[in-house]
Amino acid sequence: MIHSLRFRLVVSFTLVILVTIGAVFFFINQATQAEIRKLEERTDQIRTSRMESELSFYYIQRGSWSGIQPFIEQWGNLYGERIILTDANGIVVADSEGDLLGEAHDPESPGRPLLLQFRPNGVGTLYITPESSDLGIRSLQITFNAIGLFFIWGGLIAGAIALIVTFFLSRRVLAPVKSLTSAARQLGRGDFSQRVHVKDRSELGELADTFNSMASDLERTERLRRNMVADAAHELRTPLSNIRGQLEAVRDGVIKPDADTISSLNEEAVLLSRLVDDLQELSLAEAGELKLNRQMADIARLIEQAVVAQQTQAATKGISVSADLPDKLPPVSIDPYRIGQVLRNLLENAIAHTGTGGTITVNARQQANYIEVAVVDTGKGIPPEDLPNIFERFYRVDKSRARATGGSGLGLTIARRLVEVHGGKIEAHSEPGKGSRFLFTIPTTKTSV
Repeated sequence: MIHSLRFRLVVSFTLVILVTIGAVFFFINQATQAEIRKLEERTDQIRTSRMESELSFYYIQRGSWSGIQPFIEQWGNLYGERIILTDANGIVVADSEGDLLGEAHDPESPGRPLLLQFRPNGVGTLYITPESSDLGIRSLQITFNAIGLFFIWGGLIAGAIALIVTFFLSRRVLAPVKSLTSAARQLGRGDFSQRVHVKDRSELGELADTFNSMASDLERTERLRRNMVADAAHELRTPLSNIRGQLEAVRDGVIKPDADTISSLNEEAVLLSRLVDDLQELSLAEAGELKLNRQMADIARLIEQAVVAQQTQAATKGISVSADLPDKLPPVSIDPYRIGQVLRNLLENAIAHTGTGGTITVNARQQANYIEVAVVDTGKGIPPEDLPNIFERFYRVDKSRARATGGSGLGLTIARRLVEVHGGKIEAHSEPGKGSRFLFTIPTTKTSV
């Protein structure tokens, strides 16, 4: 209960109300004390002037201080102060408490601080010692009596309003939070179909959108992971099954271990080895452990070499492969072998998906601080629903398992990672029936990732 957001909101609102009321009450009390102090000062001035006037008139009429004691006692009782009157020689002639009559008075004696003195006609001195001040208590009583009831009712009303506001506010705030919590719990249990529908456009709505985006990414990643496991198992199983089948046939005497059999076994072993190497290379690239042997290289020359290397394979399918390059491209800091591997993978992919009589063109151009290389074919193109996934591992547009059309599904994934570790980007554009365009960029300055 004490950890719930609703309880914390109630406590927070209550504390704010109490602190506000306390602060207002404090400042009002301080202002009341100041006003009382000013009033007392004005009253003291008026009273002192009155006593001075009456004492002067008394002495003028009598010619001495005889008989003044009852007046001093009356003033002491009336004003609640200790009043002492001395003659010109400092002898006490009147004391409101009657203790010091006839004694010499020491104005600096402890417990009798001198507040005010005056000398009417130079024949005496009046000492006034106030009682202990209870100004703070009196101002507090006045403040509480005057507005304390209003503060109490105001606090109760504010508390009730805080509870009502907290109830509705927490209900509105906690509803999407509870939905997010429930969906996150289900997501953690493997249900990647969970989505949260929040109409609020505040930070909670933004959080819900982010959660939904994360859930979609996780669902897509999980689907690709399952496909990857199935495809990897299939790709490894196929050559292994072929090798095992042929070896069993040799063992049973069905076929002879001649040159053709050995060549077939070697071909399956090469395919298996290539798949394992591709998986290892991809794992190193994605883990950031792929080492690059960077050097300044001529990208145009690499393109021409890759085109020449693929022309024989393309010619067997009746496909034309050529390069369309500008007169001069600046050298770039790259690993020539890795960028050559990217070009080979893109060209092999283009040849696999381009029919007889088609053309494949590799062009390059300089754009600001990078070089853009594009492989353009006139093949059958890529369906829009497949285009976002073509760089995922083991994803194949042709869902058949035939190697001639489907491949292992790692070439484009490896190409993407090799371009990224060089600090560039790779993307694909395609229109079904009109061909595809794969392009990647290479920074003209060395970029670390």
